[in-house]
Amino acid sequence: MNVVIVGCGRLGAILAGLLDEEKHNVTIVDVSSDSFSRLSRNYCGRAILGLGIDEDVLRAAGIEQADAFVALTDGDNTNLMASQIAKHVFGVPIVICQQKDTGRSEVYATMGIMTVSPTSIGAEAIREAIRA
Repeated sequence: MNVVIVGCGRLGAILAGLLDEEKHNVTIVDVSSDSFSRLSRNYCGRAILGLGIDEDVLRAAGIEQADAFVALTDGDNTNLMASQIAKHVFGVPIVICQQKDTGRSEVYATMGIMTVSPTSIGAEAIREAIRA
């Protein structure tokens, strides 16, 4: 699978490494070259320096051949915009968007964007651990 990830923070770097280990073709995009130091030494995918909402940067990352796109920047607005570009401009079949502000869930749903909230997932995991 060809996967483009925008945002090389901790989550993006870990996801890129996991997908790379599974032999997916992974390209990660970030505005800071320092962010790429988070990638595993064993990472064999590509790293592209640039803004994840810039269509030329996304083309350089291979979005036109992408089977999946994941937006994992620190900004919900950037994630949403990048996800909309991936879905509606480039027609990427699987688009997943990190959402930190869970109050916007309905907005994302009306746009047809699949979201993942690390905050909600973490809270659910802790609740389940307490119940156990």
